[in-house]
Amino acid sequence: MALYSAAAAVLEGLERGAGGVKALVYHSRFPHVRQLYALVSETLRYSPVLEELLAGAALLQAEKKLSPQLAKGLKCGGRWKALARRHRARLEAELARLKVRRKVSRNEDLLAPAQAAGRGASQIPRYVRVNTLKTRVDDVVDFFKREGYSYLGKAASVEELRALSGKKFLLDLHLPELLVFPPQTDFHENLLYTSGHIILQDKASCLPAFLLSPAAGSHVIDACAAPGNKTSHLAAILKNKGRIFAFDVDTKRLATMNTMLMRAGVTGFQLAQQDFLTVDPGDPKYSKVAYILLDPSCSGSGMVNRVPMAEAAPSAERLQALAGFQRKVLSHALSFPALQRLVYSTCSLHQEENEDVVGAVLQEWGSAFRLVDAFPCWPCRGLAAFPGAESCLRASAADTLTHGFFVAVLERRGDGAAASSSLPAAADDSPQHGKGTEPGAAPRKRKRKKQRVKEGNDPF
Repeated sequence: MALYSAAAAVLEGLERGAGGVKALVYHSRFPHVRQLYALVSETLRYSPVLEELLAGAALLQAEKKLSPQLAKGLKCGGRWKALARRHRARLEAELARLKVRRKVSRNEDLLAPAQAAGRGASQIPRYVRVNTLKTRVDDVVDFFKREGYSYLGKAASVEELRALSGKKFLLDLHLPELLVFPPQTDFHENLLYTSGHIILQDKASCLPAFLLSPAAGSHVIDACAAPGNKTSHLAAILKNKGRIFAFDVDTKRLATMNTMLMRAGVTGFQLAQQDFLTVDPGDPKYSKVAYILLDPSCSGSGMVNRVPMAEAAPSAERLQALAGFQRKVLSHALSFPALQRLVYSTCSLHQEENEDVVGAVLQEWGSAFRLVDAFPCWPCRGLAAFPGAESCLRASAADTLTHGFFVAVLERRGDGAAASSSLPAAADDSPQHGKGTEPGAAPRKRKRKKQRVKEGNDPF
């Protein structure tokens, strides 16, 4: 019930103009912010349908204490959820009549065209990254089998992911520790999630750490780190051997991130509330940093789960301002003396923030760095903004069943540079990866260390 009350409070805050959706959700103090954000987003998306439903069912006339303003709370539940249950038959009958009038059979089809355009989010599968710091892919697969899910093996195509339904799941065709479930599958209350054995992370968001592929024992910088999913992925690739320096300017997001990393069993990380642009590349502390993951602030235009009331598309001036900042921070990252490989990524669809930024910074640095032809089997490549831009990756809901994303891999030229052949391979045919076991798995003969995990917020 606390979830519905928190969602109703966020909706009321939006109506008052107290802030945007993400800001209100983050400051709600609700422990599972992703779950809250999803509920608020869906409520906003269906708001016109819900208004019509409430009016058709004459609920305001039947319940004199229910004002139009309090109907916002009814949509998400809150203390009015019991009232909705009391009138369930009336509401269901009105919903059926509404579908007949509109000549549709599904709730989704009741949405107006502009709202239905956002249906891409509902078509994206639920991606589950297995946290190999705590468990193994085959153990997680066995766990879900015991919960009644049918494992279909490794996917051979994106179309297989698109066809998932019911309680079926696959191993992703590209990433070796990523399981794929039908859209809208909810694991926020699942034991594996609450104990940090699995991470709920979009596939595109997994690409940066996967393509950076730091060797175990390396020193790595996560330049704009919060809320921490990519940082925990880096730690898993490093096998907790090495050091991660993570920076972010937002105190609340860093606190959330710290809780999340502890829950995931990450060690050897150092969080700093600091603007990455103020970090001194000449500081001896960073003299061994060979890898940098840079995912700077961007327009977020690739996030297909944006709510209907989201801000309008950024203006040309706003895009130029963002691109200027992104060029500056990328060039700063390349100035770390021991750097060998860097991944630059955004959740933007705009060329100004992606290919244009990479092309300008490569030109600025001359022959010192080169663009790697990353992950050749990935189907969507960079736009032809400059020679070689096709070495970059793009992702989208339509083509890759992910959020919109851009990734570029840069390497230092010279004797010390890593070879492009060291980039990670795609998932193999076997789901045997990592070490450990999930809660409830059958006992194994070899001894395992018990881990303490702390419960924490669910970051975006």
